[in-house]
Amino acid sequence: MKKLIIFLLMILPLGVFAQEAKVAIVNSQEIMMAMPEITAMQETMKQMNDKYAGEMKTMEDEFQKKYTDYIAQQDSMTENIKLRRTQELEDIRQRVENFTQVAQQDMNKKQQELLAPIQDKLRNAIKAVGDEKGYAYIIDNNPGIVLYTGNAAIDATPLVKAKLGLK
Repeated sequence: MKKLIIFLLMILPLGVFAQEAKVAIVNSQEIMMAMPEITAMQETMKQMNDKYAGEMKTMEDEFQKKYTDYIAQQDSMTENIKLRRTQELEDIRQRVENFTQVAQQDMNKKQQELLAPIQDKLRNAIKAVGDEKGYAYIIDNNPGIVLYTGNAAIDATPLVKAKLGLK
């Protein structure tokens, strides 16, 4: 009898965990691409990219012009002038490399800066839907993340879109 009581006391907590947890899936990529903030972010990034591309073209044109002049005149140059022009070309090449690195870093930083509030807004909407519907988990359904989705899975993507006022 004592063993039966101990056994029942051990099994009783398992009954609480055996209850079915509500799980939903959401396609965050689909939602983000529907958000108007993404379009604004993409436009800002395009403008920034165009600005950097224009500056890069100017630097490359300068390098190409000086290189062409160097090749055309190298036979008539003294060693001292050749050395100075070679150094000048190397300096321009180094500036182009540095500019490329700085531009890439600036672009990445700006993208993260613009994306953070959008991701926060999406996260808050997913949390609100989860709280309202009583989901234990909401899992992102992006390719490579969810290994299996059964027929009983609830797709919360439309609910999150509605929470954000998206179609």
